[in-house]
Amino acid sequence: MMRLQLWPRARCLFDEPVQVKVAGLRSNQVVTMKARSTDERGRLFKSSAIYRADETGEVDLNRDPSLSGSYIGVEPMGLLWSLSPEILHKLFTKTKALIPHVVKISVYEEGEEGQMLAEVTNERFLIADGVSRVPVSEGNIRGVLFTPPGEGPFPAVLDLCTFVSETRACLLANKGFVVLTVAMFNDKPRDIKEFHLDLYQEAIDYLLKQPKVSFKGVGVLSRSKGGDVALALAAFVPGIEAIVWINGCSGSSVYPLFYKKHQILSQLSLDISKAIPTESGASIIKHVIEDPLAEKNKGSLVPVQKVKGRLLFVASGDDLNWDSKGYMDEMVERLKRHGKNNFESVYYPLAGHLLEPPYYPFCPSSFHIMTPFPVLWGGEPKAHIAAEVDLWEKIQEFFKTHLSCDPAKSTANL
Repeated sequence: MMRLQLWPRARCLFDEPVQVKVAGLRSNQVVTMKARSTDERGRLFKSSAIYRADETGEVDLNRDPSLSGSYIGVEPMGLLWSLSPEILHKLFTKTKALIPHVVKISVYEEGEEGQMLAEVTNERFLIADGVSRVPVSEGNIRGVLFTPPGEGPFPAVLDLCTFVSETRACLLANKGFVVLTVAMFNDKPRDIKEFHLDLYQEAIDYLLKQPKVSFKGVGVLSRSKGGDVALALAAFVPGIEAIVWINGCSGSSVYPLFYKKHQILSQLSLDISKAIPTESGASIIKHVIEDPLAEKNKGSLVPVQKVKGRLLFVASGDDLNWDSKGYMDEMVERLKRHGKNNFESVYYPLAGHLLEPPYYPFCPSSFHIMTPFPVLWGGEPKAHIAAEVDLWEKIQEFFKTHLSCDPAKSTANL
């Protein structure tokens, strides 16, 4: 009898791999493996790959290479990360922690009109058993707080996500961290004219007051626009022990930054005319932002040399959003000139801008908040996905090492 199975189980956490196995086929039979999923906006994403069974009639995605399709070669999670939208330039939207990522995985006979032989459902949960989710609307803070089970104390992390999203914060809470996620942009991003550090200091103070949080300090997790705000927080606001900066900028990008009613950093402006259009309809905007090292822009540079906490810089070599590798290198050199050694850096040469938690559908292009057209994000798909898996472990280890208590006390499981 033909069987399609997911190991170790069909229900798992979002960042956990599954093993896809087919048994009961004919010896050396060629089949098409397919996956499909609908995101939170109701948009369909699909992937497919051709496999040949071994002599015993089995296909094991952990062992066997895809011959053609959405990816080629041995890619155990290829069906998930290669999920692509039916409509071009769409980003897979997964923001709500209480709604699982549901993927239908199926096996078909060879050929476009091949009959479906079997199908299974992979439910990928964001929130683990025992993790609490509490919406926060206190003072100027609008976010969601995730707390792991157990008595604590736990290390605390402020997640500066670009738009409202609970994905990264919830997955990190599953690992034993108290995480408050706050979005950089609200539902009317074009109305924003400036950023204020006071809001994020308020979020830091809120985290430190939580009964399960360690007293020592907090970590900050950031990417893209959140990167320069995270660095400024660490430079100007006390209580921050560890900062993860992913594909960000070294200056205050696009918006001026204020603290205690005074402007502390000027903004780096955009010149959209420098965007490079491509045949896909999406443009490369890597060089549309002003050079932070130009004399007129020196007031935008974040004084990273004032940061007392630990820094983890992460840059992608194929980031087509902006020159994150160049920004990282400049900040590392500046820190060295000031005799600082409170940093480490990670470089992924073939990864793109949108480094997500593991197994998130790879997005080559989508619309951008700052442009009237879609943009290319960059990244060679296989290398990008491998970077995401590697980085997710590095982030956890970095926060465990440099925050003040042991998150292993958590017992969160699916």
